[in-house]
Amino acid sequence: MENMDIGNHNLKRPHLAEDTSEYEGVKKPKLSELLSAETTKNGGEAGQNRGSLNALSDEKRDSDKEEDDEDIAILEEEEENEDDFADMMKHGLTEADVGITQFVSSHPGFSGILKERYSDFVVHEISKNGKMCHLDDLSVPVDKEDPPEDVFTVLSDEDKQHLEELQLFKNKEGSVSIEVKEDTKEKRTVIHHAIKLLFPGLETKTEEKDGRKYIVAYHAAGKKALANPRKHSWPKNRGSYCHFVLYKENKDTMDAINVLSKFLRVKPNIFSYMGTKDKRAITVQQIAVLKITAQRLSHLNKCLMNFKLGNFSYEKHPLKLGELHGNHFTVVLRNINGTDEEVNQAMTSLKDTGFINYYGMQRFGTTAVPTYQVGRAILQNKWNDVMDLILKPRPGAEKSCLVQCREEWAKTKDPDAALKKLPWKRCVEGQLLRGLSKYGVKNIVTAFGIIPRNNRLMYIHSYQSYVWNNIVSKRVAEYGLKVVPGDLVLKGATAVVLTEEDVDSYTVHDVVMPLPGYDVIYPTSKIGEAYKNMLTEDGLDICNMRHKIKDYSLAGAYRKVVIRPSDVSWEMVSYDDPKIPLVHTDADKLEGRPEPVFVKEGKYRALKMEFSLPPSTYATMAIREVLKMDTSIKNQTQLNTVWLR
Repeated sequence: MENMDIGNHNLKRPHLAEDTSEYEGVKKPKLSELLSAETTKNGGEAGQNRGSLNALSDEKRDSDKEEDDEDIAILEEEEENEDDFADMMKHGLTEADVGITQFVSSHPGFSGILKERYSDFVVHEISKNGKMCHLDDLSVPVDKEDPPEDVFTVLSDEDKQHLEELQLFKNKEGSVSIEVKEDTKEKRTVIHHAIKLLFPGLETKTEEKDGRKYIVAYHAAGKKALANPRKHSWPKNRGSYCHFVLYKENKDTMDAINVLSKFLRVKPNIFSYMGTKDKRAITVQQIAVLKITAQRLSHLNKCLMNFKLGNFSYEKHPLKLGELHGNHFTVVLRNINGTDEEVNQAMTSLKDTGFINYYGMQRFGTTAVPTYQVGRAILQNKWNDVMDLILKPRPGAEKSCLVQCREEWAKTKDPDAALKKLPWKRCVEGQLLRGLSKYGVKNIVTAFGIIPRNNRLMYIHSYQSYVWNNIVSKRVAEYGLKVVPGDLVLKGATAVVLTEEDVDSYTVHDVVMPLPGYDVIYPTSKIGEAYKNMLTEDGLDICNMRHKIKDYSLAGAYRKVVIRPSDVSWEMVSYDDPKIPLVHTDADKLEGRPEPVFVKEGKYRALKMEFSLPPSTYATMAIREVLKMDTSIKNQTQLNTVWLR
């Protein structure tokens, strides 16, 4: 995950404006309603990329429908149950629980509320060429290959429904006839074009019956035509990938991709991106999608809330994880109680010295069972513990169906009975239960393997991060910012141990420490012994981090101990209305909204800061160094609740 934490849940920001009167009383439609409306409105357009040979069987269609229903249920319940989040956080983790205990600065610190509103945390991706990503152009590139706009409107909703059924072989007739009521050659041409563009795999012809003209759609190449429908309509001289800037509010990257794919009726895996951005923020990032036109993507701006798509271009390549240069953050800390002098001292320290490069709180999950505990059990080969940690009841508010599922499992140990309590099956709990149902409750390793690989490895990486945080805290407590013999630095991609003669040539900003694994070396100071002791206490051998299941073998990696942000700036602002947004976003600029107006002597004070960080660095850990306080969701939720009262 990248750079960000999920923060307090409080006042929601409707559409792309924040609590303005024009939105009062407006009920946000459910995702299922939006999807239904969009399918009706743009059914043919949405069908462009639906088919595959496998999708043609009844069994697969039922499975796809179940996946759609599950996705909608997950997203709707997410939206409807956000008020439970604060209750869940009463049982969440604090920073000390995951080894985050030290600071590098000497200033006294002060109190402030992080992410009181999600609009207080704005992230702009920085591409590998160092350019900051902005949404500033909603226009669609002029392309002579693009169809005219009336292609998207010439077919009626009923026509689109029949054509979609025909395209997916659900129509028993084998063809669909559309009467041309305003019979001109131009009108017939547009209808022919619309059907072939929006429903790849279908061919058309003109027929006359009883003095009336009809466009008849039919399958020319049988079911093979749907094997790769995009190839039927993509110009050869156009780049295969449409790159665009995605502006999103209060959605993480994967949720956003899932929503886009549902509206476009495509699989999420045709999207690519350079980094994931978490939920409780406004974020701007580059996305690439395979063979979807800018025209179609632009139409989503008319029906999606809290999203904007723009800055379209066609390229020959997708985007790859990790290709970004970093992220630029604009952060507002509200209800600041520090003096201007204290704030300036803290921000100057951040600019000049930096902060400890801890793994942030979201690395360890948001429930009472931290992900690192599951990872540790995997490495220990304690598979009954793995199963228990994932499925057992836990304190704190969760979705009611998940609570019932856990209770059923605790009572019966029957995976089928527990599964019946879940309306969706693709959460980790549902996937594990499906595996247990399929392979048996005694075959936990195989059952656990049904969970996608990246999700399984998340637990392992969480444990590595837990160890790293704890050992780095010991190192800073023991040596502070001093470089000492036995520290590690990187020369190219190789870690080397510093000697007494080396230390004066380096600063703490050069020092790295390893995430435990079989392909790393450890400091030769007493900190190296601390690694060994911690792993031994957890029943692990630091000299043998290979697991008998290859996926769970840890190679290890190196991570800088202290990070110094770039492009650091800050200002103190005063305001009277706690509901007003304090950051002028890309969407505000596009829609012509004025910049926030601050007052000289307001009821409230806030610190507005900006800085840039490299990838895999957590902005909340930089903010923690400024405030000198626990930035965990648990603590921030408590602060926010007290302030609101």
